[in-house]
Amino acid sequence: MLNIEQLSYWEKQTFFSNVDFLIVGAGIVGYSAAIHLRELHPTSKILILEKGYLPSGASSKNAGFACFGSATELIDDLQHTAESLVWETVAKRWEGLRYLKQLIGESDLEMEVNGSWDLIAKPQEQTVTRVRDQLSNLNSELFKITGKQGVYSEDPNLHKKFGFENLSTSFFNRLEGQINTGKMIRRFYQKAVEQNIDVLFGINVLNYEAFLHTVEVNTSVGIINSSNLLICVNGFAQDLVKEDVHPARAQVLVTEKIQNLKIKGTFHYDRGYYYFRNIDDRILLGGGRNLDFEGETSTAIATTETIMSALEQLLTTVILPGRTTKIEHRWAGIMGVGKTKAPIVKKIEPNVGIGVRMGGMGVAIGSLVGKDLAEMFS
Repeated sequence: MLNIEQLSYWEKQTFFSNVDFLIVGAGIVGYSAAIHLRELHPTSKILILEKGYLPSGASSKNAGFACFGSATELIDDLQHTAESLVWETVAKRWEGLRYLKQLIGESDLEMEVNGSWDLIAKPQEQTVTRVRDQLSNLNSELFKITGKQGVYSEDPNLHKKFGFENLSTSFFNRLEGQINTGKMIRRFYQKAVEQNIDVLFGINVLNYEAFLHTVEVNTSVGIINSSNLLICVNGFAQDLVKEDVHPARAQVLVTEKIQNLKIKGTFHYDRGYYYFRNIDDRILLGGGRNLDFEGETSTAIATTETIMSALEQLLTTVILPGRTTKIEHRWAGIMGVGKTKAPIVKKIEPNVGIGVRMGGMGVAIGSLVGKDLAEMFS
């Protein structure tokens, strides 16, 4: 690839000179920030840089869950995080999903709100009792956030409906749904181009130095100067900033097409560490990071035998019991997590801002994080 210094006058002037806002990362946060910046600064030059030929993080590699919190996950969060912060984060996820629908459109998202189920394995009576005791409180807090009554309820007969086995019971969330993340990210790109935002792929940002009126950004193709820099790389943020955010790899598989597949909706298992859904008459299943937290603190976009084996075992013992099903697709995506699940959205220099740490909820919260970050440069 040519260095910027080897480019023509036209190329330098068109793409790399007089940049007002340089955004690192062509994912949900980066695109949303750029689109909102265009509203705030109609004539400014906005440039997005992405090191891959598609988003390198989880924006187009996630499971496509439009969710804001399963019952067991929220109860688990409340054990070690301040209650006010837990509900503030859930509120941001809810508002983020509304903003994503407004930004992309339900048809382009292929959004379906079929609800989600939190599956409780046998024997976990202590967990079942704890969730039952907390259902009223969860519904009360979600009513404050969504204005909807009875968001959570117990569904003890789910296994009969979908043929699952080895479950004690399940808890239903009627407001969660699913999307097509590939079509979502393509629409984000289209909207950026439509709004005269340049998006360049295959350029890795290595480091930067902020000065009074400019930021000197060192990339794999040379130096780019910009008046402002927005860092939106989430799982890869540690390469550029010192903040409480580190990579968390998520591994996913998709089965072959399954005749007469009745499973419909999104499902969480083991406090959300496992998750699955229907997609094109197939089962998409991911998770297992809790089996090897240290090993999955990785930016290597690769699957591992340990976690893939665990996913396949869950598939054959709980989801499709007794059936032999071929796996046709496997991949990994890199999320950004930290001590809490609240995102980090702030300026770290007068002309440098960050929007990172989606906590595994990038679909729900990413577009709002991008918008909030852009407003810091209004």
